[in-house]
Amino acid sequence: MEIKKTPKADLENKKSTWLLIGYVIVLAFMFIAFEWTQRDIVIDTSQGIVDIVFEEEIIPITQQQPEQAPPPPPEVIEEAPQVAEVLNIVEDDADIKDTRLASSEETGEKISVGKYVPVAVEVVEEPVEEEIFEVVEEMPEFPGGPAAMMKYLNNNIRYPTIAQENGIEGRVIVQFVVNSDGTIVDANVVRSVDPFLDKEALRVINSMPKWKPGKQRGKSVRVKYTLPVMFRLQ
Repeated sequence: MEIKKTPKADLENKKSTWLLIGYVIVLAFMFIAFEWTQRDIVIDTSQGIVDIVFEEEIIPITQQQPEQAPPPPPEVIEEAPQVAEVLNIVEDDADIKDTRLASSEETGEKISVGKYVPVAVEVVEEPVEEEIFEVVEEMPEFPGGPAAMMKYLNNNIRYPTIAQENGIEGRVIVQFVVNSDGTIVDANVVRSVDPFLDKEALRVINSMPKWKPGKQRGKSVRVKYTLPVMFRLQ
């Protein structure tokens, strides 16, 4: 037969209630304990007293120099006895002939005065290198203009076979100087793509006809010119 307890005598019903009350009491004690404890106090000692350093004056120690011995007396060098020089006088009885230079007035000869002919000295002047301009009032121009220059490049460029087989293409930038007479000199590759394409671009530039030279203040001058040469496979 099961034994039944009265609600007042049954403590299992109030177990959870008392457990919550205990938690609340514990938390309250912990809160009070934290409030009463002192917080950490940090004292800044950076502005504190610095140790005073006393510099002691160092007095140099005077040392007594040892007495130096007196220098020895100079040695007396005995002079060698002087030898009297003997001069031997040799008698010279040789007859000396009287030599006289006769002037033209005494001889009666006429003096011929020749005419001075200056010797011509050939002066070789060193050639003065003309200044190379980059920008002038009238820039140099290919005969016929830019359109004629592009046509010349298209008709004269021979695409290297090795570059065609390897599929190499690009733009080679060549820089050269247009002389005052229109000739092309000092061509060099500024931007390279391939050695074979560079070589072909230089060949075509150097084989160009004479350009119309650039002018500065109405005078033909040397001008540096930059020209891109395009290689493109069809």
